[in-house]
Amino acid sequence: MPRTVDGIADALQGGRRMEFYRELGTAPLDQAEAILRRWWCEAMLDTDPEAEQIRRAAMDGTLPVVTMEDILARRERQGLPLE
Repeated sequence: MPRTVDGIADALQGGRRMEFYRELGTAPLDQAEAILRRWWCEAMLDTDPEAEQIRRAAMDGTLPVVTMEDILARRERQGLPLE
């Protein structure tokens, strides 16, 4: 999924898409990047076929926990941005 406004919006469903546009449209410019980053994560979860199981595990407190160091190392190995 592209990390663009349209890529994020395309991945979100119904009311969530409108919530994304509303939040982004009313955000000060210095907050737009953080909003895009958060909604990109939401959109990625929406497109994950195991999204409901992930949400359930998060709500139940059984979601596996990893350190930021592990996440950064994995992203670096995959050639993904670290910021």
